[in-house]
Amino acid sequence: MNEYAEYDWRLQQMQNERLCDVSRKRLTDGDKQRALDGLKEAVDSSLNLALRDKSRCQDDNFLRRFLYARKHDVQQSFELLVRYHQYRREHPELWASADGGVLRALADGLPGVLTQRDRRGRCVLLMFASNWTPHACPLLSVYRALLLTLERTLTDVQNQANGYVIIVDWTEFTFKQSCSLQAKVLKLMIDCLQDCMPVRFKSIHFIGQPWYVETALAVIKPYLKAKTRERIVLHGNNLSTLHDALPLDILPAELGGEGPSYNSEHWLKEFCQCENINASPVSTITANAQPDNELPAAKLDKAYIHKDNQNFSFHGNEKSAKSGLLRDKD
Repeated sequence: MNEYAEYDWRLQQMQNERLCDVSRKRLTDGDKQRALDGLKEAVDSSLNLALRDKSRCQDDNFLRRFLYARKHDVQQSFELLVRYHQYRREHPELWASADGGVLRALADGLPGVLTQRDRRGRCVLLMFASNWTPHACPLLSVYRALLLTLERTLTDVQNQANGYVIIVDWTEFTFKQSCSLQAKVLKLMIDCLQDCMPVRFKSIHFIGQPWYVETALAVIKPYLKAKTRERIVLHGNNLSTLHDALPLDILPAELGGEGPSYNSEHWLKEFCQCENINASPVSTITANAQPDNELPAAKLDKAYIHKDNQNFSFHGNEKSAKSGLLRDKD
């Protein structure tokens, strides 16, 4: 039996069909209110265990994020709401209060939030992958930082309606760092962000991605929906194509924009203020952190001697790992 069978969708069928037709054009305030009322009725009449605590569903602003995520289709919005609560019940630790790992990720710009929107009013998130230090900030902490950032920014109706643009800067992201991309956590991220979170990712831009990131993406792509795959854009080192998609005046200097260098402390302080957290210890830890990828002089000499040898790999296991990934893909 369908898990949503307890709600008789036939009562809303004619209204939903009309709302779907209108959503392809432009929804009026009356259409949005009728969709909100329909979603409330679905929640109130639902016996699904995922919605046994309906206290949060009394908040209209909270419900609207699900309606915007599914273009005000009441049935699809309700199903998304159920999946969201089911995922939270299965993984409550992901929504726990921000700990040191989450704050460290935010301090490193994982993620960051631009202060200005793009021309379509979309919120722009940044991910500076090379800043990631896996031993100090596990991938799960980065994922939690992204989830909590989305939860915080989704309180803004403009973000619900217009969606998000994500820019992932892979410049100087090392093979050693890529080895810490845990498949289990990546699957958690895909399951949640693609099917459970009331969020609209309008485009995802990769810049400066090395071959091992492209290989990992090729392995992951079959698990992504077609619409998600279509919205991933690989720019490589060609920033001009990124600038065709996003205006220069909102981008930081690191991305070839006209703005100053990105300062992660702005979003970190805003996040901590909203969550009543003291961010100063995180800044101190980040300032005192030492890079863990400095190379001994002997290795630098070896690299210089073999710099013209195409078969020389500074990381001895790079090529074998690439072959292994390709074998796994097959």
